[in-house]
Order: sequence, then C-alpha cells, then structure tokens
Amino acid sequence: MAAIALDVDAVRARFSALAAPTAFFDEPGGTQCPDSVIDAIAGYLRESNANLGGPFGNSRRSDALVAQARLSASSFLWCDPEETIFGANMTTLNFALSRTVGRTLAAGDEIVVTRLDHDGNVSPWLELAHDLDLTVRVADIRDDTTLDYDDLERLLNDRTRVVAFPLASNAVGTVVDARRVVELAHSAGAIAWADAVHYAPHGPIDVAALGVDVLLCSPYKFFGPHLGVAYVRAELAASWRTYKVRPAHHRFETGTLPHELLAGFVAAVEYVDSIGWEAIQSHERALALRFLSCLPDRCTLRGLPGLDGRVPTFAFTVAGLSPRTVAERLGSRDIAVWDGNYYAVEVMERLALGEEGAVRAGFVHYNTMAEVDRLLAGLEEM
Repeated sequence: MAAIALDVDAVRARFSALAAPTAFFDEPGGTQCPDSVIDAIAGYLRESNANLGGPFGNSRRSDALVAQARLSASSFLWCDPEETIFGANMTTLNFALSRTVGRTLAAGDEIVVTRLDHDGNVSPWLELAHDLDLTVRVADIRDDTTLDYDDLERLLNDRTRVVAFPLASNAVGTVVDARRVVELAHSAGAIAWADAVHYAPHGPIDVAALGVDVLLCSPYKFFGPHLGVAYVRAELAASWRTYKVRPAHHRFETGTLPHELLAGFVAAVEYVDSIGWEAIQSHERALALRFLSCLPDRCTLRGLPGLDGRVPTFAFTVAGLSPRTVAERLGSRDIAVWDGNYYAVEVMERLALGEEGAVRAGFVHYNTMAEVDRLLAGLEEM
C-alpha cells in the first residue's frame, strides 16, 4: 500500500509559530500549537468564561465544553468518557494517582519501573515507597536501549502491585512492547501503569487494545496546551478512595479545571484527526531516515540505529564537544534542540552519559526535510 503523502506546506500554514526562522527540533519537550488551538483558548475566555453548574449562558457553555473535552479524550485514548481525568500535567496527575493507589498498599509491597522511564513515572513511586515502606525495583535495558523483558519478568513476584513503564522513551525514542509488559504485569496480579507522554504525537493510543489499567499523557506534547490527561480503567477507579472535596462530581479532579485549556485540548485532538496518523507516521519516517542516513561520523547515536522499534527522537553526542556546547551552537543558527538528561535519569545513568547527558533532536510531522538538512549541516560544521 502506498504511503499517504502529507502536504507539509499546508500543515505549516496552520501554525503561525512556524513562520519564525527557528527549526523546532525541541518537540520532545513540547510541540508548537496550530492557530486553531490558540483561537479556541482565546474564544473560550472571550465568550464562555465561567464556572460550572450555573443557570446562565457562560456557565452552560462551560458545562458543554467539559463534556466535550471528555468526549475528545475518550476518542483520543479509545476509552469511556468517564474514565478520563484532567490535571495540571502528567507528573502532577501521577503524584495524585499514585497517592490514591497508595491507600491500597502495605509495607513490603513492590513497584516495578524501568530504566526507560521519564522521572515523572519513577519519582512518584519512590516518594510513595518512602512514605509506606515499599520497595521500588528497576527493570534494566539492553545495550541497544530496548527494554530487557527477561529482567522485568525476573523482578515480578507475589508482592508486585504496580508495573510502571513508558510507551516510548523520551530520551532515546525506544518503543516498548506495551502488550507484553501488560501481560507480565497482569500475570503477577499487578496494575499496568503506562506513561504515553512521549508516544502520543507519533501514533494512535488504544487503551483497550493495550490492556493498560492506567495511562497518562500531556496535550502540550501533541500540539495542544499545557495540561495533563489520564485514563483509569473504570473498575479499578471504582475500587479506590480518592482525594477530593465532598461536593466534587468527578472523583479525581480536585478543583476548578482550566476550562480554556480544555478548549485548546479539544482543538488539538480535532487537529490531529484532520491530519491522520498514517500521513503523520509516513512523513516522520521519511524525516528520520534522512537524519539517520546522513548523521555525521563525528556524532554517536545513543539508541536504536534504525527506524524499527522507535519514534523519531534521537539522542546523540558529538566528539570533542559537550552537549550544551552543541545545543548552543545550533541555537545560534536558529535550530532548537535539547541537551542534558530531559528527566530520563535512569537511561542516562545506564548509558554512562553522566550529568551532561546528550543532545536530543525530535521530529514531528510539521518538520520539513529542509529543516533536517539544516540540522545535519549544522552538525557537520561543528
């Protein structure tokens, strides 16, 4: 079947931010927003700004917006609208949800995380372990940065209560076989707890097909506003005593939601739907192939060398230069990349990259081949 072509010029015309001279390869830290998202946020504040439950127009429009946001989240994640939760960001939601599940845990219980995880899916469990005398175990990765599933299986036992893992590494781009992890977790009687933040702009998420019990993501990583979204399987959520004020209707949301950001979230989901995952993935694959095939010899890639089993996020080092120096030199050429560990503490330690970490360049569908060539040229001329 022929790949679906993406009209990149038409896509970029929908983003005022992309009129800037900067080539944005900082997308693993947050993508740019299409104008439709910006307009939706401003439109809410102009026309509908009010709290919920009032017998007047603005409040009723806000009620309708929250209901639509849950429908959009359920469409994006393939779950029931009532299984969706909004919060400040993924990490804040993860602290709140982990504290909630902590009410079901006892001293000596165990949590398993992985070396591919962002610390937002590690530290909440470390803090809970500190408070409740739990044990946190870390599943290793292989030298090629793929998850060591055998090591994960060895760590599971009858005290394992949660297995926390990413769908994709925000540092090296490795994709995890989520179904395999879920099967291992469930075989041990544990909850499968997925961080989808980094995977979300690169492919569809179907929580039912994956079999996960909890999944979290961040709309600002897929062309939306700064916000967090989570899914908790209904039967599991019903078994938890949640932290909330007594009058709150939704069990996991502890105060007034950022309604204007929900408007932006709805617009972001509509934007992704308008492009389609096939076109997105086909274009990203072409960009990644160009980058991998032309990466200068002076650069050492830290991760899978090919396109299989990864998203188009690349961590690399440049011989003789610190990651910060590389990022600064590229920044002076209006090329945005990240350096450091990007909160992926475990994988950076595993790769012996120390405090300096690596340079990270990530591609999304609005990037162009010409921008990738600019990046490659900048690295060649270091």
